[in-house]
Amino acid sequence: MTSVPRACLFTFALLSFPVLTTSHWWFMSRVFSLGAKIMCNLDMSGSYLLSYHQKLCRENPDVIINIGKGAKLGIEECQEQMENERWNCSTVEQDTSVFGKVMQKASREKAFVHAITSAAVVHQVTRACRRGELRNCSCEKKTDGRSNEEFNWGGCSDNIAYGVRTAKLFVDSFEKETDAKAMMNLHNNLVGRRAVKRHMVIKCKCHGISDSCEYRTCWRTMAPFSVVGNVLKQKHQKAFMVTVNQKSNELLSARDDFQLKPSRDDLVFLEKFPDYCVRNPGTGSLGTTGRICNQNVPEDYGSCDVLCCGRGYNTIQVVEEYKCDCTVQWCCQVNCKTCRRIVDMHLCKPPEQTNFEKSISHN
Repeated sequence: MTSVPRACLFTFALLSFPVLTTSHWWFMSRVFSLGAKIMCNLDMSGSYLLSYHQKLCRENPDVIINIGKGAKLGIEECQEQMENERWNCSTVEQDTSVFGKVMQKASREKAFVHAITSAAVVHQVTRACRRGELRNCSCEKKTDGRSNEEFNWGGCSDNIAYGVRTAKLFVDSFEKETDAKAMMNLHNNLVGRRAVKRHMVIKCKCHGISDSCEYRTCWRTMAPFSVVGNVLKQKHQKAFMVTVNQKSNELLSARDDFQLKPSRDDLVFLEKFPDYCVRNPGTGSLGTTGRICNQNVPEDYGSCDVLCCGRGYNTIQVVEEYKCDCTVQWCCQVNCKTCRRIVDMHLCKPPEQTNFEKSISHN
């Protein structure tokens, strides 16, 4: 009885995403709900899953599902972090490369995508391990020698080592070449994994009479993924443009007249993206025409000056709903009315509009 629906789902996946020979592992973010069996039969990066992936599919299908969830988590966080940028981490429907042609350039944006999706796989797999959802993984119970009379390093810490190892084995294995772009991708994958590991936090539980906290049991856990996203966004803004040293086969900074080796926590890129302001089917840029911008923050992220690329903006009025007249009932329940108000919304103009039209819209 169950074989028919699964076959239908597999056929649906193939018909819905026909260009499988150009797919990327990020595509797993769109199909993980169909199950590990279908995911393991999809063609990633131009070739079928490697022997390690096939073994993982057979022995740990739940890990494959969580890798797909991790890809989805990374893309969602990328869109959250880039919401007010000219490139807003937009994805392309019915495209198994997920981001379209934009990722063909070895740009700082591609660097950010590699880092945040790699980090998201670490986060999602580690979280699934903590919840007991994975067959061959459990929480970390080792101590690190920090216990004393007031502090006991115990409890059940996140098994970050398992998450990092899984992400490295799976994500890095898609870089089959040894050229500069592959070196860049592998470096940025590492930056993402390290960001999760380096920003773990310590949580403690107090023990004692009347919660006096005379004695504490503590464990290590991952920070919320939004924290990792903020860290990687800052690294994106300070990313190194690099070249490859032909003698040592290392990535070196291309800044100024001297060459330095970027650290393992620096995002790196090889090419500047030509322009995100204007729609360009050749590069995959969607442009910023019609984007909502903020008139009140000049030269800041999300501002009309930045997002509209100097083209100006149109202002329309829309009805906005909001909570009002709120009252507290009993101890914890808050009741609010829904009110409406008219607000201005600013939308970036297309590049075709003239300077004369711009002057009229601002008056």
